[in-house]
Amino acid sequence: MHAREQREAVRARAHFRAFWHHRTSRTGIDTDVTKATDMNQSIHDAAHPRADDRLRALWLAVRLSLGSAIALGLARFSYALLLPAMKADLGWSFAQAGAMNTANAAGYLFGALAFPALSRRFSPGTLFRAGALLTAVLMAACGLVSDTHVLLVQRLATGIGSALIFVSGGVLAARLASATPRDAGLVLGIYYGGTGWGIVVSSLVVPATLRAVPLGWQPAWFALAAACVACAVFAGAAARRIDAAPHAAPAHRDAAAHAHARWSRFALALGGYGMFGVGYIGYMTFIVALLRGAGMSGAVVGGFYVLLGGATIVSARLWSGLLDRMRGGQALAALNALLGIATLMPALVAHPAVAFISGLLFGATFLSAVASTTAFVRHNLPPDDWARGISAFTIVFAFGQIAGPVAIGWVSDSAGLARGLVYSALVLFVGAALAACQRPLRGRD
Repeated sequence: MHAREQREAVRARAHFRAFWHHRTSRTGIDTDVTKATDMNQSIHDAAHPRADDRLRALWLAVRLSLGSAIALGLARFSYALLLPAMKADLGWSFAQAGAMNTANAAGYLFGALAFPALSRRFSPGTLFRAGALLTAVLMAACGLVSDTHVLLVQRLATGIGSALIFVSGGVLAARLASATPRDAGLVLGIYYGGTGWGIVVSSLVVPATLRAVPLGWQPAWFALAAACVACAVFAGAAARRIDAAPHAAPAHRDAAAHAHARWSRFALALGGYGMFGVGYIGYMTFIVALLRGAGMSGAVVGGFYVLLGGATIVSARLWSGLLDRMRGGQALAALNALLGIATLMPALVAHPAVAFISGLLFGATFLSAVASTTAFVRHNLPPDDWARGISAFTIVFAFGQIAGPVAIGWVSDSAGLARGLVYSALVLFVGAALAACQRPLRGRD
């Protein structure tokens, strides 16, 4: 471990250990001698964490990960399962149906752009809980209306709430990771992998609540909103716990100017992540249509979605070591390349077995690519720049998600869905090449 990072990790772990001691202290009053003893013990524990401390941190990460389940799994990816019924019932064209996802991605962009300013006034935990509440309310509201324009506004606002959850949760996950350096990559992977829980729940809840009657899709929105509330209860409590823990204090400097000077230094990583946003959303938008167009049954497609979500959940353990070791853009590069391969497979071979292998590889990889950017920020930027760094990656991600369905959809309209996924894969390979050229920032100041 880099010497500077090791010192920061030791201090962060000491703060975290002291916080837990304070929470469990019976009197809340210590003598100076006891405080010194506790601090020495905490510093020792930073290098040799106890099993109960590790489990406590990992359990916090699991609970926090339910926020990403809300932000992406329930609020975004569930729409693909609802789209056919809504399109048929409301008489939408494919352009109108796609506009709902575009509006959601635009709201996500607005939320990411607003986050740095909001983070100067409110703590990450407060923004996390506010985003979760906003998202749950808006998901329920989607089940109360059928006007296309109102639904567009609601989907845009839902995107704003999702961004607040995702970015603030990333900041909190980065804090928790630095407080537990031995499991830093695993903590980040658990947080982002929580999206898989949302995908699995959506795959089970939506088919169970859809009705073959006019407006029969509305109960599914209520069921998804209820799932959001349940997740928000556990995730919000974890966010409050992490927010209250001591963490590294900001340095006395012009942080905004310092951050601005650094952004250009990881432009290659930002570019690689932007390509990830375009390529991954192309797959997630059109893979179901491709499988159904190839004659695969609803049961096969449902099984594909459950497998993809389950693979996302377990991906945290698969890539944690990579996120810990790679301080530059190499982790993002490797994951982009694997995603490109997963995207090519069903485009080249239309067979259920190939589709399931593709879904398994894609699910086990795509949110670890998201986690790799937070790992990059944690490795290369000081703690007071984490919110800005994560927000910068989220902004290019949002632009990619807006451009991806339009660009890949245009290719698909003119040359077929399979060709569209081939272009998605090529974009991911370009992103891998860009990220591979990104070097670490630390040690070059």
